[in-house]
Amino acid sequence: MSEFFISLRVYLEDTDAGGIVYYVNYLKFMERARTELLRSLGSDFEALYRQSLQFVVHSAEARYHRPARADDQLRVSAGVERLGRSFIQFQQQITRDGDLLCEARVKVACVDTENLKPTAIPPSLQQQFAATMA
Repeated sequence: MSEFFISLRVYLEDTDAGGIVYYVNYLKFMERARTELLRSLGSDFEALYRQSLQFVVHSAEARYHRPARADDQLRVSAGVERLGRSFIQFQQQITRDGDLLCEARVKVACVDTENLKPTAIPPSLQQQFAATMA
């Protein structure tokens, strides 16, 4: 799978009382990477919404290996692992200086905004996501 990633800094607001990144924020960081991947393909949520489409998380499985702390610089990847007619399964990792902090498999479904039922990913976007797979 082709690697796409973003860099981001951990802010104090991302941490818990113990000074480490609160576990759910890793999922937020991964959401940002998927959003930027979509944008890099020439689309965004506004364009999808105009087509009465949106992506919603169907399921997520995460493993936490090491904590991140305030002011850490992180690398967040988003790679397409599987591509279906109406879903995309991503393999994602968060690292700091090459050390794996968190990894996840996130499946997102393409749904119609009117009835929130699964619908086909537009063919042009399907092709663009397919092209990111190795």
